Amino acid sequence: MDTVDTDWQRRIDDVYAGGDEDSYIELVDEIAAELPEEHAVALFERGGARDATGDEKGAVGFYERALAAGLDDSRRRQCVIQLASSYRNIGDPERAVALLTEERGRVSDDLDDAVVAFLALALADLGREREGLAMTLGALGGHFTRYRRSLLYYAAELA
Repeated sequence: MDTVDTDWQRRIDDVYAGGDEDSYIELVDEIAAELPEEHAVALFERGGARDATGDEKGAVGFYERALAAGLDDSRRRQCVIQLASSYRNIGDPERAVALLTEERGRVSDDLDDAVVAFLALALADLGREREGLAMTLGALGGHFTRYRRSLLYYAAELA
């Protein structure tokens, strides 16, 4: 599993914090070039730069290679979400649904709701809005201090 030092990651994070989308790809690619060509984290960040600038087609290959190269658990999950979103945006919501459905069964962490949200978007693209809404309401219900029971009931009813 590929790792990076904190200075390298800080420099990547600084690119995005700078907000100059026109230079994301160039700057991230430059920093990524400091690592081996098939370094998982570098591939993930190169995909992210393309994704952030609207080049989802360009991002897909980097994300797929990053996953194949092996990312730590947190980055792996982020990469799955971003890859699925890119699939959806390039017109392949079926692959997004498959990827995110599998992801829902893998682990549970602070990205669970993001997995559900992106899955709901892909389901909507497939004409399965009620299913996506039910998942979304179910995820939201866990955050409510009031109305939780009602919301979860309605989510189950929709499903």
